[in-house]
Amino acid sequence: MDRRSEIADFLRSRRARLSPGEAGLPDDGRVRRVPGLRRDEVARLASMSVEYYTRLEQGRAGNPSPEIIEALAEALRLDRSERDHLQDLFGRRGTSRRAPIAAQRVRPGLLLTLQSLESVPAFIIGRRTDVLAANRLARAVLTDFEALPAKRRNLARFYLLDPAAKAIALDWERMARDTVAMLRFDAGRHPDDRQLAELLAELEAACPEFGEWWNDHQVLRRTNGTKRYAHPVVGEMEFQYEAFEMPGDPDQYLCVYNVEPGSASAEALRLLDSWTAPAAQRR
Repeated sequence: MDRRSEIADFLRSRRARLSPGEAGLPDDGRVRRVPGLRRDEVARLASMSVEYYTRLEQGRAGNPSPEIIEALAEALRLDRSERDHLQDLFGRRGTSRRAPIAAQRVRPGLLLTLQSLESVPAFIIGRRTDVLAANRLARAVLTDFEALPAKRRNLARFYLLDPAAKAIALDWERMARDTVAMLRFDAGRHPDDRQLAELLAELEAACPEFGEWWNDHQVLRRTNGTKRYAHPVVGEMEFQYEAFEMPGDPDQYLCVYNVEPGSASAEALRLLDSWTAPAAQRR
């Protein structure tokens, strides 16, 4: 990933989406040939010269200070994911840009924690949206990742390339877009990850929508939200998911899909639990 072009494209895309009114600037009466803020307006909001902002946007400003990056983030109204991504692009979050990317392993204690979550779907996700481990209900709701070849145990490959994902995801486009935004966030943290580059090339070649979504430069941390699925056996289920960053490895998250107690989704999940339980457990 070319750092200069990523910085330039990200900053341009963020100022293009922000109107002067949203940024708190008065209408100066000038005709705008393109949407969003001009460079001089961003520079004014961030209290820096237009020349310096131009060098920042072109990736020619070296390593700006944390204060400069924060001023840019405030001027462009960046959310937490976008602020972290901007820091990653400028190399300010301590991520190693050239160190070899080691294979991820789930700690035994964390695996025991996952296995103890028997009543709700849960899985552990790593870099590149790799699914490192999943409990029985997660495999029943999404797909049996453990039955797949190691390379295919990946949420992005599932949502964007597996026809089964479109069949069960009631809001497939949003889920797929969010997954692409998570990949871009990972790319900012690990720009030299060769496996990530291979995954992105595969998605671009096989998913018609991927190129447009990737070029939007949306970034997203795994935090929380809503997921809705139509299971072929028990019907529709709505989950409130929470993603917990693991101490000791910020690239691993424990994702838990909760249901509202007493809801139709809770009843459907109970039926799915009973249907997929091992024979000895059912007895």
